[in-house]
Amino acid sequence: MNQLDIIVDLQYGDSGKGKVAHFLCRTKKYTHVIRYNGGGNAGHTIFHNGKKFVTHQIPVGVFYGVKSIIGNGCVVDPESLAKEIRDLESNSIKVKGLLFVARNAHTVSASHKKEDGTDKKIGTTKQGIGPAYRDKYARIGKRAADVKTLKPYLIDLYEEFHGSKKNLTILAEGAQGFGLDIDWGDYPFVTSSHCTSAGALLNGFAPQSVRHVWGIAKAYETYVGLKNFEPNDKIFEKIREVGEEYGATTGRKRQCNWMNIDLIEHAIKINGITHLVISKIDVLNQVGVWKVIQNGKVVSFKKPADMKSYITKLLARLGIPAKNVYFSERKDRI
Repeated sequence: MNQLDIIVDLQYGDSGKGKVAHFLCRTKKYTHVIRYNGGGNAGHTIFHNGKKFVTHQIPVGVFYGVKSIIGNGCVVDPESLAKEIRDLESNSIKVKGLLFVARNAHTVSASHKKEDGTDKKIGTTKQGIGPAYRDKYARIGKRAADVKTLKPYLIDLYEEFHGSKKNLTILAEGAQGFGLDIDWGDYPFVTSSHCTSAGALLNGFAPQSVRHVWGIAKAYETYVGLKNFEPNDKIFEKIREVGEEYGATTGRKRQCNWMNIDLIEHAIKINGITHLVISKIDVLNQVGVWKVIQNGKVVSFKKPADMKSYITKLLARLGIPAKNVYFSERKDRI
């Protein structure tokens, strides 16, 4: 039977999913990596061989020569995808022959981006994602199979994952985060796709194929959009400065807040998290303040070890053993 590992952001995106995906591709033997939701509104910042890269639609498997697929849960922008391919290959990262697009993935058009550019209520990335998903569900969208420039990359996911007797090991790379999920996020300040582990299954996988679900969260929270998210406290400006919290796709300032334990708990239970990575703990260390929010109240700690112990005990109660919990710093590869 095929084995599937899934990466899910437990907050509002920007928690380091790309970094973890890159690490897992380097250390695990995956036959495929698949992006399972979102589109060019995502930005995964990674460092490969000492150089910084920002991917938007292309799965990180290409950095290690792993067959990489943009799944049917995504919406594809052919124009920006072509640019992303050129940018990677100009930096000696082979893409052609490794990158594929699901035949039944829907596409983003120029008219979708023009329409999205008028948004003044949600704070979207203006990449045409919402209008493209709307047309998909209105049954008037255009699929990748009908776009000439995508024909060299087309793949049938059923044939790929179920038409062979070989046992495949697949990494499903998510975009955005649980707090932005169309069903479970803070509606209407959400994205237009399924950001959960269930969203990964929609790309042609059986539930029993799931092996591990990696949850990714930051030691604090960030959000890009128009809702009022950041408390009126100068400490968050310092966190933003130290953490370099600016959107990888838009360059906009990310609003900051303390880690919300209740959101993390909901995300763990709904996504079936088995492993968890808490990133950027070093940012709080540099600022010298360690806090979380639980039950609507701020909980303070005297030192990072106290915060780590608090979180680790909570996760143990939720069924995630300490050996499956990782605290990472920006310099780490996980």
